[in-house]
Amino acid sequence: MRRRGDLPNIRSRTPGSVLAASLFLAQAHAAYGGEIDALLFGSLDAGAATFLTVGAKLGLGPLDQDGFVMLASVGSGRRRERGDFGLPLTRYTFSAATVLGYQWFFDWGTAAIFAGPEGAIEMLADRRALAVFPATYGARLHAEIWARPTEDTLLQATAIAGSTRGSLWSRLAWGFRAWGAYLGPELSVYRDETGYRKWNLGLHATDFAIASYSFRVSAGLQSETGRRSAVPYVALAVWSPW
Repeated sequence: MRRRGDLPNIRSRTPGSVLAASLFLAQAHAAYGGEIDALLFGSLDAGAATFLTVGAKLGLGPLDQDGFVMLASVGSGRRRERGDFGLPLTRYTFSAATVLGYQWFFDWGTAAIFAGPEGAIEMLADRRALAVFPATYGARLHAEIWARPTEDTLLQATAIAGSTRGSLWSRLAWGFRAWGAYLGPELSVYRDETGYRKWNLGLHATDFAIASYSFRVSAGLQSETGRRSAVPYVALAVWSPW
């Protein structure tokens, strides 16, 4: 560990958005020919914490067919915390993951499962000092289902577990097709071995397109450990074939 000055003791916490790099990707319709299909994506989650992620989805063949798929992503985030004696701190997180998996297409929708390594490094800062913590490494397991119960509805469920911090992130969303997108409620929950918990409850609009780009927009209320009242959150995700 490298330190500049001294900081109060505080538990390591990771926003749930760190784990949410590619939740929408298994449903992508990117059959553009060639031996390897690719999809570029990015997401921004802003609430009590802010996190930005960019990455790519690569398929050994068309991405709208059964086959092996790789997801690679990097991200960075910032959140406010309270240390000993209520002192304000800022936690900066930098993360990366590469997972390999397989996706299946059915009449009712898509299912996929991925596994691979993940890593992260964190820093804590106040007005006087900066503490840089050693990089941590582990394994990630990612599973998701995108189902269409009817022609105009979408049901999406995702679970992502990481051994780096003993974390689990899950999301459940339902949508009805209207005005060129799936509109409906979403619920996500995050926990890790430090005892940190976060819940998001809101509304989303998924899979609306502008030119060759597809989007998902979410907004709602967020509650987390150590916070007395819920706060608003907004999220934006964008993806496009490459």
